[in-house]
Amino acid sequence: MTMMYDMPPAPHYVCNGCTPAEVRTTEFLQERGINDKYALATVMGNIRQESGFHANICEGGARVSYSNCHYGGYGLIQWTTPSRYYGLGKFCTKYKCDPSTLDGQLKYMVTEVQWQRAEVVFKRPNQSIGTYMNAAYGWLGWGIHGNRTYFANQYLNKLKLHQPA
Repeated sequence: MTMMYDMPPAPHYVCNGCTPAEVRTTEFLQERGINDKYALATVMGNIRQESGFHANICEGGARVSYSNCHYGGYGLIQWTTPSRYYGLGKFCTKYKCDPSTLDGQLKYMVTEVQWQRAEVVFKRPNQSIGTYMNAAYGWLGWGIHGNRTYFANQYLNKLKLHQPA
């Protein structure tokens, strides 16, 4: 007779003092199976550095729709290369989402090969911010930690383990 043991539930974090976009992103990442606090904080810190969680931001700070950003990166992670920028538009046309919105961009983000490679690492628990930052580099291609690490550490303080009543 084989005994079945229930796995303990994955931890669930809430983002205290966060904006609605940060809260939604935290939930979205956990729905994807990213349940380590340090991994969540690292992804959040990188998005904050890229866009401040403004989905409708064009590189340089202009707040415009997807079709009105004609130079530099766009959106949550500042999609810059033509294949990534136009990929966002094509994805949202195909799946009937708005490429200028948080939900449209989160849904697209996880389809990119760069994300999928990094997500494997983000789903590994008990790693350091540095390890997760190395994966984030492959996802985003930035040059230095700087504010990314600073912001990740801020999110460590905002992410609180949810204790069901």
